Amino acid sequence: MTDDTVLDIRNLSKAYHVRRGGKNHEVRAVDDISLAVRAGETLGIVGESGCGKSSLARAVMGLTRADGGKVIHDGVDLLTLDRRSLARARLRIRMVFQDPYASLDPRRSVGDSVAEAGDIHGIFESSAERKRLVGEALDRVGLGAGFADRFPHELSGGQRQRVGIARAILPEPELVIADEPVSALDVSIQAQVLNLLAELKNRLGLTLLFISHDLSVVAKISDRVAVLYMGRVVEIAPARPLFSDPRHPYTELLIQAIPRPDPSTRITGAIDPDEPPSRFARLAGCPFRDRCPRRTEICATDAPELREIEPGRFVSCHHA
Repeated sequence: MTDDTVLDIRNLSKAYHVRRGGKNHEVRAVDDISLAVRAGETLGIVGESGCGKSSLARAVMGLTRADGGKVIHDGVDLLTLDRRSLARARLRIRMVFQDPYASLDPRRSVGDSVAEAGDIHGIFESSAERKRLVGEALDRVGLGAGFADRFPHELSGGQRQRVGIARAILPEPELVIADEPVSALDVSIQAQVLNLLAELKNRLGLTLLFISHDLSVVAKISDRVAVLYMGRVVEIAPARPLFSDPRHPYTELLIQAIPRPDPSTRITGAIDPDEPPSRFARLAGCPFRDRCPRRTEICATDAPELREIEPGRFVSCHHA
């Protein structure tokens, strides 16, 4: 942890217990993850569906109870707070959700949704100030104050997601966690929302934790990138070197799978992208070994630790 750390995630874990095939299983959605989010940066979190990205975000926000670890903000472990104190802390850490259709209450006007956190915590000194601040938030996301009287069913998906972003920046937070914020939108709208997030980050001095399964989106917006596999961080690096020179074989797989404009370009390499291991089986050794072209005998018995292989780059692989 450094002096510019906004959020310090230490050894965070979250498991779900499910019954399958007549047996009880433990699925470790978040498996001993440690990350430091620095002030003013965009830290991208990327990985396949089911790798634990959203579970990580929800555990950080306290929307699901973590099994262990710490989430430290302003010197306080958020996991130790009671409900009221945690709700107050969420004024500084806000979240934009994946589904713009499910994240807004259809019975509430846009203005009421945007003002919800402020209403709960009594931050508005008067109804006139409430109206002004809601209008400013809607202006900032490119909608305009006139949208305050509308309802979600009157809006497109892109407009709803802009409302979600307006709700996240009022009151002005320090950190915004964006959980797959563009995955439910058309490609043309995705670019608009990404540009909006980047603009707001610079204008308001925000720090972003940006979660996506789409590496092309993460590459566009992130300063650093953490790659998750089966609930674990396998590589962390600044975005440019990570995409130009990936060190973990799973990161290589993800980059190979980025769609190319040339239809003749095919995925190469020995990794089968369609066959991840079962989350119900906890294997000894490296969790990626059965898909890895570099595997050796040590990979079957020893789980690699996340280690710094060069300044600012951490990799969990015996052969990085």
